[in-house]
Amino acid sequence: MRILIVGVGTRGDVAPYTGLGARLREAGHEVAIAAHEPYRDLVTEAGLDYLPLPGDPLSLLSISAFRHYGEQLVEGLAGLAGQRADLLLTGVAGTPACHVAEAMGVPSMGVHLQPIDPTGDFPPVMSVVHRSLGRWGNRRAARLAFEVPAAGPLVAGLSTSIRARLGLPPMPPRALYLRRETTRWPVFHGFSPLVVPRPADWRTGLEVTGYWWPFRPPGWRPDPRLRDFLASGPKPVFVGFGSLAGTRAERYTELAVGALRAAGLRGVLQTGVHGQLSDDVLAVGDVPHDWLFPQVAAVAHHCGAGTTGIGLLTGVPAVAVPVKHDQPFWAARLTALGVAPAALPFRRLTSARLAAALTTAVTDPVYRRRAQSLAAGVAAEDGAAPVVAAVARVSGAAR
Repeated sequence: MRILIVGVGTRGDVAPYTGLGARLREAGHEVAIAAHEPYRDLVTEAGLDYLPLPGDPLSLLSISAFRHYGEQLVEGLAGLAGQRADLLLTGVAGTPACHVAEAMGVPSMGVHLQPIDPTGDFPPVMSVVHRSLGRWGNRRAARLAFEVPAAGPLVAGLSTSIRARLGLPPMPPRALYLRRETTRWPVFHGFSPLVVPRPADWRTGLEVTGYWWPFRPPGWRPDPRLRDFLASGPKPVFVGFGSLAGTRAERYTELAVGALRAAGLRGVLQTGVHGQLSDDVLAVGDVPHDWLFPQVAAVAHHCGAGTTGIGLLTGVPAVAVPVKHDQPFWAARLTALGVAPAALPFRRLTSARLAAALTTAVTDPVYRRRAQSLAAGVAAEDGAAPVVAAVARVSGAAR
């Protein structure tokens, strides 16, 4: 089959699909990933075909930029309808791509990195409200994100726009949601059931498979400066703020360096600045986290879905510094699982608070024991296998 994976979002939203795509390629399929231009190399280095999507997802850090980005995304997704594909796989932010599949006359499946479907177990993952509303309230609030454009613009609002752009019959968001449910549209979730157990009140067709690990090219080698730094003293800690880092690199770097100095720790920073900042602090660019994290004493990160998963796989204590969207949800899971102290919301982050949290994560052996125990279970899972099997079933039915 010719499979098109729609990877809307920043680096952490695209990287897991490179590993999933590589597994599908190994199973004999042709695989392309549609993603924004900055992530082209992620796709091509995995040996997969790349299709460009217009727009800059980092512009969403500015609320005023959302409308323009949404317009670009609609045009980009609609343009995919002219591509050759037998099956579309789409992430949360790219959920409107299921309408592209409808226009193409091919099946589609969800490959989600976040559990957005309604459940009483927790409040909506992508909401600005992160406290429980009770089981009924949690379910109702999550359903509204599908049914009301103002409540869930990435899902409901873009669906309306893209149907019009593709010339498909208009359907109100509620009808779209009901069709999704009555047809049991299949969704596979690329995280571990040990991290988020499958909610018992989910419908048939919603599965939690285990993580999809980013593809790392076989010939990749670390920068000698990083390799030498890691070998030159006690294990450092890692501090990174994901895609946010590039927006105010100097400020975030200063905050992180101050925290390391106060805690008396060595550090590897991924804060948008590169180079040796002192004898004890090295700032790096893109480095595969699955290679780096096992060599550090703790990881402080923004709690994107992908970074959270790699941290759990490598069995390293965490310091959760969530910013927005699904990040507070993953931060809460890290704390509940006992692999991280209480989360530090980014808006309240200071050098002193980060220093205290890093010290706790490094010196309290309970966090490392729990992290290592959980890592053993996560590593034993094969999250890609259920997706590969589902694609094989679709392929057999199509013959």
